[in-house]
Order: sequence, then structure tokens, then C-alpha cells
Amino acid sequence: MSNYVLDASAILALLNNERGSEIIINVLTEAVISSVNLSEVIAKLADCGMSEVEVREVISALGLEIINFEPEMPYYAGMLRLLTRQAGLSFGDRACLTLGVFLSLPVITTDRAWTDLKLGINVQVIR
Repeated sequence: MSNYVLDASAILALLNNERGSEIIINVLTEAVISSVNLSEVIAKLADCGMSEVEVREVISALGLEIINFEPEMPYYAGMLRLLTRQAGLSFGDRACLTLGVFLSLPVITTDRAWTDLKLGINVQVIR
């Protein structure tokens, strides 16, 4: 059962054993991630020199449920730009928040700017 949506920053904090990673370890089995945000994680791992095989092993080991960016989500994420422009949110940020809204689940991130947003979902910052 899914109880949380994870942002790419939360997964990267876990993989880099950064402050707050223990929170992610505790919720990993009940978390989902957007395919958009997973792509961000994969890009960062590739930037670090990991091969595709290694990246696939790491991602597989996490056991995350991956949710595709469905047809209505791009519209919602695009329209979020108006509400989040002042906070400087990226498309990936808006994709993560969109998934949280669509699934009515809290979102876990490392980005403190998200806590000031009024989107009707719970944003939990791990550090």
C-alpha cells in the first residue's frame, strides 16, 4: 500500500546517505515515485559514472512502485507553474507534487520551499 510520494531529492539523499536518509529507509516499502522523478535520479546516477546496468540494479533494489506520468498529469503540472513560479520549482518538482495531489498522498522532499505552497497536500521535508 502506498502512503507517500518521494521526490528525486529524497531518493538521492538516501543513496548518498545524507541527513534525513533514515526517514526514507523507514518509508521506502510504502512509497511511490513518478516516472519523471525517477528519470531525474537515473540522470544523477549516470552523471556519477554509473553504467546503465548498475543504475538498474540500484533502482531495482529500492523496490519502489513507479507511477507513469498519465495523460492528465502534464496539464496539472503545467498549470502548477503559475502557483509555484515564485518558489522557483522545476518541472520535476511540479511532477512530484502533481503525483501527490492525484494520489492524495503526502510528498517527501529535501526542498524546504515546498512547505510554503498551498496545494492541499502534506509536504514533509527530511532535513
